[in-house]
Amino acid sequence: MSALMNFAIFPLDKGEDIGDYVSEVVKHIKNSGYKYQFGSMGTTVEAEKVGELLKLVEESYEIMDPVSDRIYCVMNIDYSKNKSDLLSRKRNSVERRIGNLS
Repeated sequence: MSALMNFAIFPLDKGEDIGDYVSEVVKHIKNSGYKYQFGSMGTTVEAEKVGELLKLVEESYEIMDPVSDRIYCVMNIDYSKNKSDLLSRKRNSVERRIGNLS
């Protein structure tokens, strides 16, 4: 069983330089113990259950709430009862077909 979520969350009222705010959320994800991959347009996180991922989103809002009056978040979730390690499996599947991605 595996749930995979890609999401981005950031304040809309802090101008163009929002790296300090986003890095606090990524640090929280890193410390959560879940497998994750940070990307330039979002972070992908893997857990066993969808509820665990939604809890991470809620915690991310709690991180942003004290510093922003307007927060934007977008996410998508892929849940599979019959597979695990989706974070690696999906990437490896494409890499086998086209070569190593950098």
